[in-house]
Amino acid sequence: MLVGDQQLKAFLLDSNLLTKVQLEQAAKKADKTGKRLEEILSSDHLIPQEELAKLKAYILGIPFVNLEKEAIDPKILRVIPEPIARKNNIIAFRKDGNALQVAMLDPDDLETIDFIRKKANLKILPRLTDSESIKTVLKQYQESLEAEFGDIVKKETGEIRMVEEEKEGVEEDLKKVAEELPVIRIMDTLLKHAIIQNASDIHIEPLEKEVLVRYRIDGILHDTMMLPRKINTGIVARIKVLANLKLDEHRLPQDGRFKVETEDYRVSFRVSILPVYDGEKVVMRLLPEHSKGLTMEGLGLQGEALEIIHRNLKKTLGMILVTGPTGSGKTTTLYTMMDILNHPEVNISTVEDPIEYRMPRINQTQVKPQIGLTFANGLRSLVRQDPDILMVGEIRDRETATLAVNAALTGHLVLSTLHTNTAAGALPRLLEMGVDGFLVASTVDVIIAQRLVRRLCDDKVRYRLKKEEIDVIGKSIDFDMVLKKLKEERILPKDATWQTIDFFRPSASKDCPEGYKGRMGIYEVLPATDAIRDLIIKRTTPDVIEREARKEGMITMLEDGVIKAVQGITSIEEVLRVISE
Repeated sequence: MLVGDQQLKAFLLDSNLLTKVQLEQAAKKADKTGKRLEEILSSDHLIPQEELAKLKAYILGIPFVNLEKEAIDPKILRVIPEPIARKNNIIAFRKDGNALQVAMLDPDDLETIDFIRKKANLKILPRLTDSESIKTVLKQYQESLEAEFGDIVKKETGEIRMVEEEKEGVEEDLKKVAEELPVIRIMDTLLKHAIIQNASDIHIEPLEKEVLVRYRIDGILHDTMMLPRKINTGIVARIKVLANLKLDEHRLPQDGRFKVETEDYRVSFRVSILPVYDGEKVVMRLLPEHSKGLTMEGLGLQGEALEIIHRNLKKTLGMILVTGPTGSGKTTTLYTMMDILNHPEVNISTVEDPIEYRMPRINQTQVKPQIGLTFANGLRSLVRQDPDILMVGEIRDRETATLAVNAALTGHLVLSTLHTNTAAGALPRLLEMGVDGFLVASTVDVIIAQRLVRRLCDDKVRYRLKKEEIDVIGKSIDFDMVLKKLKEERILPKDATWQTIDFFRPSASKDCPEGYKGRMGIYEVLPATDAIRDLIIKRTTPDVIEREARKEGMITMLEDGVIKAVQGITSIEEVLRVISE
C-alpha cells in the first residue's frame, strides 16, 4: 500500500501542488540520499504535510481524517494504550458498533492493525492522517489520565480505612489495607501516570494535613498532586508489600525493588523509604527495561571525544572512569559501554549497588554490605571468575580502588565511576584514596565527566548573543577553540563568528509546556596521554592536569554544552543552569 515515487510524481503534477522543476530537484535529492521522494518533500517543506497526506489518501483510496480539533471520547482513545499509539503513530478516534476507526500515518502497518484487532476484539477500519493530528491527539491521553486519576482518588479515598500504627497486630492490619481494592487502584494509577509522563522518580511526601506527590521529569521535580492524608498509610503499605519490605518497620530506612510488566511496558522500580517528621517518605526510581540499546552517539557524545572512547573500548586491559554527581547519567553511560562490549566471546562481570538494568549474558552481582558483600569483597571474588571485562558500580574507598587498579594491571578492562565534578579531578581523587601514582598512571586510560541537559522541543525561538553576553560566557570557555571545533565538524561555515551564530530559547506549547522534552549528556573526555601520566606521577593538582588536557585539545563540559546549543539541541541557559549546580 506504499505510494511509489513515480505514481506520486504524476499526481503531484496533475494537482499543480509543485512545479516540474521543483519536482525534478526533489527527485534528484531523493536519488542522491537514498530516501523516498515523500520524505524529501516533507523534510524540505515543499508541500504542506496535510496536503501530502490527503494526496496519498486519494491515491490509496483510503479516507483522510484531520484530528487537530477533534475531542475524542477517553474510553475510545484508551482502546489503544498510549505507548502503542505513540510508538506506532496510530489513534483510535471513533467506534460504530463493532467497528473501530483508527487514524494512522502508515495504513500498511498490518502487524499493528492485527494486534489491535485481537486486543480490542473489534473490526479495525484504517484511516490516513498527518503527524500534526497524531501529536494533537497524543496530548489527550495525558488529559484523560489526569481526569481518571482525580476520579479514582475522589471515589476511592472514602473507602480506605485508617490504621493505628502503634497498636498490636499492626502488621496484619497494614497487609489488609495494602490489599484493599481502593489502595491498589490509586497505586496502579499513580505508577501508570508516572510511566506515561516518562518520569525518572516518584516522590511521595507526607505533610501535616496532606500528602504531596511529585514526579521528576527531565531532571526537574514537578508537583503532581496533593492527596488526602488518610491515603498515606495505605499507599506506603502497598509499596512495602510490592517491594517485599517490613510492614511494621516505621523507624528505620528500608530499600527494595519491584517490577511492573504489561503488554505496553516493563519497568523496574527501585524503592527507598525514609522516616520523616510526618511519617514515611517514599522515593521510587523508574528504570524502564526496553530492549532498544543505547549508543554513545545517542547519549550525546560526538567528534573526537567519541573516537577516544571507542578507541579505548577496544583495549583488553586498563581502566575507563565515568565521573559526575548523582543523577548525571553515569550508570547509563557504563551500561551503554557494556552493551557495546557484550559479545559471546567475552565474559563480563559486574558488582553494583543497586543493579539498575538487567543485561543478558552479563553476570551482575548486587552489593549487600549487611552480610559482608561490599564492592571490595565482590570485586575480589569476581577476579576469580575468569572475567575479561569488569564493571564496578562505584569506587568509594581505598580497598576497592586498589583492587580495581590491580585488576586493570593484570589483564582486565575495568569500567567504574567516581564522584568528582570534573574529569581532571578523578585522578587526584584516586591518589587521595591511597593508590600509588605510578599505578594510577599505568592503568587509567580515559576519564569521562558528564552532566545531563534538557533537549529543546521543535518549537523554539531563534536569537543571537549580545556583546555583553559573549563577554560573560567568554570568561568560562575558550571561544576560539569552540569555534574551531564547530568549523572542523562542519556545523558552521568557515566565515562564521559569534555575532552571526544563531542560538535558541525554549518556547512553551501544549505538547511541551516548558519548551523542553527529554535529556542528553554534555561531556568532557580526558585521555591519559604521556604528559598527563607524568603529571599524575608528580601528584599535581586537578587544575594543572586540566590545563594540560586543554592544551592537548580537550573540550570542557561547558564548551560541549555551547556546541550543542549552537546545534539547536539545548539552550545556553540550560547548559549554564546544569554546570552551575
